[in-house]
Amino acid sequence: MREDFPSSALERYFSGLTEFTFQTRLGVADPSLTDYLSQLLIAFLRNDTLYSVRDDEGRRLSRIGEMLGEAERRMGGARREVHQHIGDFALFWVGLFPEALRLRDGQPDEDRYEDYCSHGKRAYYLASEIETDRDPPGDVLERLSCDFEMCAYGLREVRREWEERDGSGGMMLIR
Repeated sequence: MREDFPSSALERYFSGLTEFTFQTRLGVADPSLTDYLSQLLIAFLRNDTLYSVRDDEGRRLSRIGEMLGEAERRMGGARREVHQHIGDFALFWVGLFPEALRLRDGQPDEDRYEDYCSHGKRAYYLASEIETDRDPPGDVLERLSCDFEMCAYGLREVRREWEERDGSGGMMLIR
């Protein structure tokens, strides 16, 4: 886990739940990957983190296309951060709330789900190629790119697990 991130009951809950789910249901014992994913869950519980990419005028960007345009305007570490955020954003939605992507205006929209997968994989790959001394290391981002669908499935399993533990089937932790 990142040492600059405060430890809390919620962080310990997601860390344990993510580690348990990935190890027991998926057979994936990769602490750097599960730490990254649990930190993603914690960070994206906050709307301001989920929509943290801003344009030159300070406007929050909420669409992947807008974020991609912003990434192209940046250089070095700043570009890497935006590509990493795009990967995180796509993985969050594809993994935890795929039903939100499969419907648009009440109509089925499987292309939107596939677009998020494609953009997420590509964004993680591009972020992994930019050298920086910041966390996470490029190999974690490359793994997220290569195993995007497996990570998304794992996050769906994490969601199912916390809904079962909640007992009501609701989103107790995100209310």
